[in-house]
Amino acid sequence: MKLLSKFVVSALLISPNICFEEVYIYQGPNGERIISDRPVSGYELVTTRDTLKDTGYILANKPIGTGGPTEFKHYIRSASRKYGVDPALVQAVIQVESGFNPNAVSKKGAPGLMQVMTGTAFQYNVVDRFDPRQNINGGVRHLRDLMDHFDGEIPLVLAAYNAGAGAVKRHQGIPPYSETRRYVNKVLAIHNQYRKFWYGGT
Repeated sequence: MKLLSKFVVSALLISPNICFEEVYIYQGPNGERIISDRPVSGYELVTTRDTLKDTGYILANKPIGTGGPTEFKHYIRSASRKYGVDPALVQAVIQVESGFNPNAVSKKGAPGLMQVMTGTAFQYNVVDRFDPRQNINGGVRHLRDLMDHFDGEIPLVLAAYNAGAGAVKRHQGIPPYSETRRYVNKVLAIHNQYRKFWYGGT
């Protein structure tokens, strides 16, 4: 069995020369993280490589974050109020983009909670994309602009956030990309759950 430091997660998940069928990330009783190619008894399973692939992000060469729905609520509320975006939608995007890990990096190299790309960061003056406040602020501003561009049609906004506004315009709707369609459906489903978190109800 291979047990590896959490600081080599990136190599495991990116390198074409490492071909584990599964990569398991565990947390030990003292909070330490370990990586294994098979299940490990006595440790809590945090996630697997398949889960990371499904959510569209990998872990940067940084300690694994401990963020969750409540940890970044202040930043989400502040940016959402400032730009007029539903905080439940912002939270759903963060859940799907990074799993609330501020050190996550997408397969395309977009880092942080909302996976802000380089051009988007430049456009919205995001200097440190790993900084939760800056990342959320830039991501929410981007959502606001997409909402204005697509007349508030949330499925189109989400498709544009994932695949780019140009792709949505070219296809006059959600592009026929399986990844984008899964992304839109996932965010919409989680959005409904987070509306209860923000607004109550059943």
